[in-house]
Amino acid sequence: MHDETVAIHGGYTADATRAVAVPIYQTVAHDFIDHEHAGRVFDLETPGFHYNRINNPTCDVLEQRLALLESGVAGLATSSGMSAVTMAVLNLLEAGDNLVAAPQLYGATYTYFSHVLPRLGLEVRFPRDDSAGSLAALIDARTKAVFCETVGNPACNVIDLAAVVAAAHDRGVPVIVDNTVPTPLLWKPIEDGADVVIHSLTKFIGGHGTTTGGMIIDAGRFQWDAQPERFRNLIEPEPAFHDVRYTQEFAHAPYLTRCRTVGMRNTGANLSPFNAFLHLQGLESLAVRLPRHEANARAVASHLITHPAVAWVSFLAFEDNPYYELAQRYLGDRVPSIITFGVRGGRDAAIATFDGVKLFKRLVNMGDAKSLIAHPASTTHRQLRPAELEHVGITHDMVRLSIGLEHPDDLIEDLDQALAAAARQG
Repeated sequence: MHDETVAIHGGYTADATRAVAVPIYQTVAHDFIDHEHAGRVFDLETPGFHYNRINNPTCDVLEQRLALLESGVAGLATSSGMSAVTMAVLNLLEAGDNLVAAPQLYGATYTYFSHVLPRLGLEVRFPRDDSAGSLAALIDARTKAVFCETVGNPACNVIDLAAVVAAAHDRGVPVIVDNTVPTPLLWKPIEDGADVVIHSLTKFIGGHGTTTGGMIIDAGRFQWDAQPERFRNLIEPEPAFHDVRYTQEFAHAPYLTRCRTVGMRNTGANLSPFNAFLHLQGLESLAVRLPRHEANARAVASHLITHPAVAWVSFLAFEDNPYYELAQRYLGDRVPSIITFGVRGGRDAAIATFDGVKLFKRLVNMGDAKSLIAHPASTTHRQLRPAELEHVGITHDMVRLSIGLEHPDDLIEDLDQALAAAARQG
């Protein structure tokens, strides 16, 4: 089926009630037939549901649907995008290991990698840029994965994923990719070789700014058994879950199965059934919303590039963008509806523009039906030091826009009056 159809029907077969909408299974646990049935379900020998911290029928539909859209074999819904990031990397890392990550990352991800994981005895290595060669140069025997974003937030860099995958796989390391910004309707990283894909469902997939959520999707192709010393937690008996050998007993998706039975079971970062239902509602309209997001973004970006108060505009549809060729290769003629631009007058003028909007909403989400504005240096990335800001591509004059579904003329009018007010203050 085409993506538009999968987004509406994938992963769901009506139960005895024949409900057309996916039901909200608002229950903590599920009844077992007897103790033998309970044991088989707990050991994952028999498909079924037992406790909603681990799995739930509503969440299961969302997991299957996103896995189908991403060309993966299995998915795991989590409570937020950051819980998906956390679980995805901790599923592989042990004290003394390292993760190699592209520097252009969502602010909370960068902070987690640079300041939180090191306190747990885990090293995260950031190269000078996001090129495959720079990432590969930092891989050693204790590297467990390479991490990147398909399209960086808010830098809007485009990763050369095929090159990164080739370099990482050549050194025996899987690639974990955050695909939040493009969504699987614009880019399917697994088809370019990625081994694990994660999402913040909070953004474009949910689409209405009402619900947090995350997703981890396993491509099911990485050969973990080829390196028993490096990936022993997937190969050797797992003491945290009945001494299971994941690559032997769950060969179709050993990574994702361990994520669920060790990560989710013990951290409790599960997505609620109601929130899963809301994300399913958002997913159903994603294919309709994205073209309107993009058309509006093209109109706004084209206006900003000629505005006298704007120093520069970064938008992937513009041929002078340094990532334009990569965007054409991986996204085709489609682009995400994220725009960054610099305001003449620097930080003060950028903040004045941020303060001066009337229609745009001042918040740090993106992918909403409503248009959103952020000043990354003082919000999402405010905890970064000056050198770190430069490393991840954040400047003090930068304003990030997430363009919504309103009429573009109204968005342009709002930006014009905010930029004019900022110029008067300067």
